[in-house]
Amino acid sequence: MSHDLTNRRSRFAVVLSLALFGCGIASGAPAQSASGPEPTTWNSLKGDVFGAKPIQPADGIISIEAPKRAEDAAIVPVELRFKTDAASGRLKAVTLIVDENPSPVAAVFQFGKDAGVTHLATRLRVNAYSYVRAIAETEDGKLHMTETYVKASGGCSAPAMKNQDEALASLGQMKLKVFPSTAAGTEPMTRATEMQLMIRHPNNSGLQMDQVTRYYIPPHFIDGLTITQGDRLIMSMVGGISISEDPNFRFEFNAKPDEEIKVDAADTKGKKFQNEWPIDSSTL
Repeated sequence: MSHDLTNRRSRFAVVLSLALFGCGIASGAPAQSASGPEPTTWNSLKGDVFGAKPIQPADGIISIEAPKRAEDAAIVPVELRFKTDAASGRLKAVTLIVDENPSPVAAVFQFGKDAGVTHLATRLRVNAYSYVRAIAETEDGKLHMTETYVKASGGCSAPAMKNQDEALASLGQMKLKVFPSTAAGTEPMTRATEMQLMIRHPNNSGLQMDQVTRYYIPPHFIDGLTITQGDRLIMSMVGGISISEDPNFRFEFNAKPDEEIKVDAADTKGKKFQNEWPIDSSTL
């Protein structure tokens, strides 16, 4: 295991114990101003995740989009966009944090050296009115943060969309969608290709109740993911309970023609899942 990956896993070890307190501790909506409440939780949390390392403003290196008021707290869409030019430095990793979730670190993404990832979207559980933060680490080791405030509650304990038998029957099934490089009235994309990876998995948080037995469903979620093309890394993820059921990742990167995409995933019960797709140059 690489030193970087070890460090990223340790971030979860620091904050995951917060989940023992349950989702209910933060389910109330805090008092707010137009720009959201004071970041009290973040001020007490950031040292546990990043130590004394300074965190700078986004400076255009990273931006975040999420609904101000979520339609469904269990599947809140979040989009990240990155600038990867020579002036800002190569993007090395991004940590995604939901301040008021029982386990605030939702995921840590690491990017391949020449992957050129410029866009990443996924879906999160948001347990209470909360800031959602993205902290980018550039190759020079500097941290840059952006955030948005999302009004949502109960996402960690929301009932699963599928029953457990149905979820287990399709466990680990994957689908990869490649989006066309051209669109009507636009020039062909010359640098990047957009793909969407969908994985069937209940991603149980450990805080959801079985509606039949009335017992809590044990935690069971994807905690490791690696996406490669040929022999190069595109993106890897260390994930937690805040990633929604049936994890979904849409990303844009520097694709190479005629090299297959391979995905390796693992969950907290030690199950491993793998799939690969040939990528024809005509799709890029």
